[in-house]
Amino acid sequence: MASRRCRRLPLLLPLPLLLLLGASGFFQSYAVEVDVKDASNATCLYAKWMMKFLIKYETNSSDYKNTTLDLSPGVTHNGSVCGNDTQAALLAVQFGEGHSWSVNFTKTNETYQGDFVTFTYNTNDTAVFPDAKRKGPITVVVRDTMIPVQLNNVFVCHSTDSLEAENVTQIFWNVTVQAFVQNGTIGKKETRCQADTPTPEPTISPTTANMTTASTTTASPAPTTPPKPVENPVTGNYSLKRGNTTCLLATFGLQLNVSQDKPHLINIDPKTTSADGACGNTTATLKLNDGNSTLVAFTFVVKNESATIQKFYLKEVNVTLLNHLNGSVISSADNNNFSQWDTFLGSSYMCRKEQTLEINEDLQIHTFNLWIQPFLVKADKFSTAEECLADSDLNFLIPIAVGVALGFLIILVFISYIIGRRKSRTGYQSV
Repeated sequence: MASRRCRRLPLLLPLPLLLLLGASGFFQSYAVEVDVKDASNATCLYAKWMMKFLIKYETNSSDYKNTTLDLSPGVTHNGSVCGNDTQAALLAVQFGEGHSWSVNFTKTNETYQGDFVTFTYNTNDTAVFPDAKRKGPITVVVRDTMIPVQLNNVFVCHSTDSLEAENVTQIFWNVTVQAFVQNGTIGKKETRCQADTPTPEPTISPTTANMTTASTTTASPAPTTPPKPVENPVTGNYSLKRGNTTCLLATFGLQLNVSQDKPHLINIDPKTTSADGACGNTTATLKLNDGNSTLVAFTFVVKNESATIQKFYLKEVNVTLLNHLNGSVISSADNNNFSQWDTFLGSSYMCRKEQTLEINEDLQIHTFNLWIQPFLVKADKFSTAEECLADSDLNFLIPIAVGVALGFLIILVFISYIIGRRKSRTGYQSV
């Protein structure tokens, strides 16, 4: 039977950053190291990585809350399997009050890769889920995105990666793993994930370098220029499906205003942003992952205005900012007291003008060219839109301006007519 060694390693951070994270109440992260050995006590599966889980769950009051699940002391590693030509390798860990995570690896003649990731969280853990409506273990299975790796190579990915499914976001970083280790020796060659691959710097010829050096010794210092203002974000189109049917449509430009530490703006780029989430009859969640450092989740709910009238509105927004260097969570902010983007069920909501969502005192979200419909989408198209008040004011002012212009034109025509008649009468008087 294979033996296993599992260690939980603290993440080493500079002292100022540790003080900042501690003072701000952010979550501490840990690395896990698992060394699985075969019957001859030789390493057959090795992994060291860091991970965190963001989970949305239903409360006893039928609301939804977001919580963060971290690895806790006393991580175990029961059930890990070496694997061979006919059996998949399995890396499994257990932690906290009934939580577990595992990934299985399959191999071909020349490569191995991750297959499925299985995560089970236990809502009986009252420290993490203090008021969960559904009690007991909940399992989420999602296909791994790990690329095929040459046998005897080590897969390394320091950048952040995430998997999203069924109201759970799994975040990984600083990953080192090798399955099907040969002869008990960890490989020396690395296969890096695409996100870790550095962009080659431009080659500078010696002549160019000499010219640059001469220029810097004779030229006067360049004047300090103010920072270039951040432009409005590009408008992106996002959608969700339930089965083969589109259940949510969203179009907007998204910009984050972060005032913590050093104030700055972050534009969400639709070209690198993926959409995930879930649609229900009374609740829908749209999750956006920009693939770099930002996770944003919008939750919509249905309310009964009367026995026959139903409306939907935006109830909650959750934002998680990640360190783009190592993938650690910098901050996670949530506001579940919104009542915006309100309109009748079966309609869509539109607001072309900029809107601001106040998440907390350090974080705001700005939306541009918003058009959203989280329920009752038909034929993959937006239904009739109810426009926001800001757009309605604009539409109201346009006909007024046109009316005023026409009024001035009529007055000018009338004055010209009077002047023309007077000149005509003057021409017929006797001399």
